[in-house]
Amino acid sequence: MRPTAPLLLSLVPLLLSLSISNAIAAPAGKQQQTVLMQGKPAGGQSVDTAADGSTRVEYQFKDRGRGDHTKTRWSLDAAGLPIEFDAEGHNYLQVPVHERFSLRDGKASWKNDSESGEKALTTPAFYLPLNAPPEMQGVLARALLKAPDHTLALLPAGEARLEAAGTFDVTTKNGASTLSLYRISGLDYTPGSVWLDAQGNTAALIMASGWVSVIAPEYLDSLPKLIEFQERAAAQWSLKLARELAHAPKGPLLIRNARLYDPRDLTVTPNTSVLIENERIVRVAADSAIKAPPDAEVFDAGNRFLMPGLWDVHKHYSDADGALDIANGITSARDVANNTDAFLEKVKRFDAGTEIGPRVLYAGFIDGPGPYAGPTKMLVATPAEAIKAVDWYADHGYMQIKSYSSLKPELVSVIADRAHARGLRYSGHVPAYMSARQFIEGGADELQHLLFVELNFMYPRVQETHTMKRLTEVAAHAAEFPPEKPEVREFIEFLKRHHTVLDPTMGIGEDLFAGNPADKVPPGLKTVASRLPPQAQRNLSWGALKAPKGEEHAYAQSFPAMMRLLKALYDAGVTILPGTDALAGYMLHSELAIYSRAGIPNAEVLRMATLTPSQVLGVDKDRGVIAPGKLADLVLIDGDPIRDMEDIRKVDAVFKGGKRFDPAQIEKALGIQPRKAVAGGK
Repeated sequence: MRPTAPLLLSLVPLLLSLSISNAIAAPAGKQQQTVLMQGKPAGGQSVDTAADGSTRVEYQFKDRGRGDHTKTRWSLDAAGLPIEFDAEGHNYLQVPVHERFSLRDGKASWKNDSESGEKALTTPAFYLPLNAPPEMQGVLARALLKAPDHTLALLPAGEARLEAAGTFDVTTKNGASTLSLYRISGLDYTPGSVWLDAQGNTAALIMASGWVSVIAPEYLDSLPKLIEFQERAAAQWSLKLARELAHAPKGPLLIRNARLYDPRDLTVTPNTSVLIENERIVRVAADSAIKAPPDAEVFDAGNRFLMPGLWDVHKHYSDADGALDIANGITSARDVANNTDAFLEKVKRFDAGTEIGPRVLYAGFIDGPGPYAGPTKMLVATPAEAIKAVDWYADHGYMQIKSYSSLKPELVSVIADRAHARGLRYSGHVPAYMSARQFIEGGADELQHLLFVELNFMYPRVQETHTMKRLTEVAAHAAEFPPEKPEVREFIEFLKRHHTVLDPTMGIGEDLFAGNPADKVPPGLKTVASRLPPQAQRNLSWGALKAPKGEEHAYAQSFPAMMRLLKALYDAGVTILPGTDALAGYMLHSELAIYSRAGIPNAEVLRMATLTPSQVLGVDKDRGVIAPGKLADLVLIDGDPIRDMEDIRKVDAVFKGGKRFDPAQIEKALGIQPRKAVAGGK
């Protein structure tokens, strides 16, 4: 998600005490900034600041037929704090947004499409709008620079703190310029970053590890170096976290008194011990059959449920995702679309233990050019370009190709054949103007998202699946295709006959098709959301679809229909792999809970999340089972997910290669209230 270049200037270590000068408000005038996705222009931000300090901003970008377009205005007081704010426009999923904030006589009041509140202020506070354009982060940084201890309370809730992370000299057409990088804690699980120029203007915002950048045109040529510098700062923070939170035994590790789940035969065996040396399991036996080596560290499982590490097969890694995954028992994952450089460095840090994260396999992302193209550099329009892209991924350690919705249908077989010739699997979104059946007949091994199975029944009536139609048509018509319908039964048999694997991402399906458009918390995260940082809670949802007038009943029936289809696919023997494409860690638990609610036996669900991905993705020699010779990747659950799949959320300890992680410690470091602090103990 973030292109990089060699860093020319050394990074000042993040934890070094840096002097932070007081900054004035951004000067009056008009600024134009470019919005980039994966380095390609996707929109812009216009910031017009009047002499009295009032500001008007228009922000818009397009992403595969979606994207924000808002017009906002605000006024600030002498401390740089908002006293008026209003926003109009639409959000990423084209849903209209309206937001207002005012501060009068010490009383703050706000209202948007999912929040409203009032608060009498006795100390300064910064209102962070729900529908804020990127420039608002620059406004916050400048206010924090003026604030005592560079700390401010946030409205509606939370606290932000700023620290400097170094300076970087760039050369523009107007001469040399020095940009300062600041990191703001309290907005998410890890500090966010903002670049300011010497006059206090917002020079650049690099978000989601470089997936999206908002940058002043004069600094465009320096963007790769700015991303590299910012990534170094983030890596320093992650390194400190890893050193503090990974508990490595000095010798062998003996886990005693566990109820051990074996996905090979779905059994749970009590009073079991697991002996680990270095990264691997050397013996599994009854407690009475294993004597602790003299130098062993003994860990008492307390008769809790011990299982192999979980998998998430649909990831896009950035920021704190690795630590969130480990905290939730995910020790293996597959990333199915990312950048082609800094992401690989992040995985190397996971493997080296200098950043907390699972073992990651990766799929190379390919799409075709056009207005709905996915955010990737690998846009191909000819067979030669397609083959070149597959070869690049194969040469760089990728195990799979994932294509996307704007790919020309005639290139599917070209990519499939080349991928298979290079030993890679092939999956993806079904390209527009093609059915899922045709995609599989062209050589695809796997489908991402259950909605493409649903869309197969609507083909050829619905072909523009690179647009929002792939969501709205499923919402309106999924209930028309129950599993007992002959064409549905026939296609399920087709999938089974072709050994097609399905990555259904039911959690985001529930969010989109069964969520409340006015609620920013997906249904699957209701029990978790209150523990998350206040600002993170405000944007957990992808954005539930709002039913057009007259279609409310059809929309309400869509997700139950998808759950029935999932169960029918399972009953027919179609291989299902759990993935999220959403909030790291916690959303996988929601995914597994949906499978259980759909009627799949819990023991089978756990096999889908452990052994099955290891087998399908070709790493079962090392993963998927707690057995001698396997990597010591294990999860200890304080409950019984065989009885109640909601217990999968009760992760008490996680082992990756024998190193132990305490989920509560990771959560605390990420600003999350640990589960036991809420539950009052085990």
